[in-house]
Amino acid sequence: METLSPPPAIDWVAVKQKQQAAWSAGDYAVIGTTLQIVGETLCEALDLRAGSHVLDVAAGNGNATLAAARRWCDVISTDYVGALLERGQARASAESLAVQFREADAENLPFTDASFDVVLSTFGVMFTPHQERAASELARVCKPGGKIGLANWTPSGFIGELFKLIARYLPPPPGVRSASLWGTEDRLRELFGERMATLDTSRKHFVFRYRTPQHWLDTFRTYYGPMQKAFGAVDPNQQESLAADLLQLVQQFNRSADGAVVVPSEYLEVVIKTR
Repeated sequence: METLSPPPAIDWVAVKQKQQAAWSAGDYAVIGTTLQIVGETLCEALDLRAGSHVLDVAAGNGNATLAAARRWCDVISTDYVGALLERGQARASAESLAVQFREADAENLPFTDASFDVVLSTFGVMFTPHQERAASELARVCKPGGKIGLANWTPSGFIGELFKLIARYLPPPPGVRSASLWGTEDRLRELFGERMATLDTSRKHFVFRYRTPQHWLDTFRTYYGPMQKAFGAVDPNQQESLAADLLQLVQQFNRSADGAVVVPSEYLEVVIKTR
């Protein structure tokens, strides 16, 4: 009888280094600023109170950070890509918002237990390679009875399908689970378990709006690090095929008939109350 070998151990350090390099490539802030409405909507869903201590994890260029600061919360914005924090800091300064910015890894947050009333992440923490560790950290730094607010792309939405398409050309490391699983209630229950007192979710759509499908592709290929890395990892013939597949995906989801891009992408808005 054949004995099955155990799956190979995941080199989390190597995975994280590659991931960090991907998010440091391009200039995600160019795309990130278009998602500002998601941070505003999430802060309303959380019913934020002025004076609350708020942590934005994997904050990127600060959409949820700014939304919370505009509601007079005391906000610390974190990410492991320093250049993105600098973009967030420039935005906060332009609005005279008092925000602290700190470089930090979502899987190893440099804060004591129960430090924050609210912990946020919009399309950020879902990309951590070690999902269980990241969820544990979010819950650890949140006060009992506090709230964790998330916006996560769903597997079946436009961005979820985009991830699947890119994975056909640039497969993820063996054993690393799909980021879009954070956009499902089942996975959230697995990740947070008994640390959740309540879980409230709502399916929403962010609408990508670009001049043309080619404009969308050129923008993402230039500024969206993971896509830039995918194109750089394949030969010229595959690059042409990848570009064609991406344009076809946009057309599949596009609800515009005038040549512009109007593509709704489903995401899960999440409010967790902690124990």
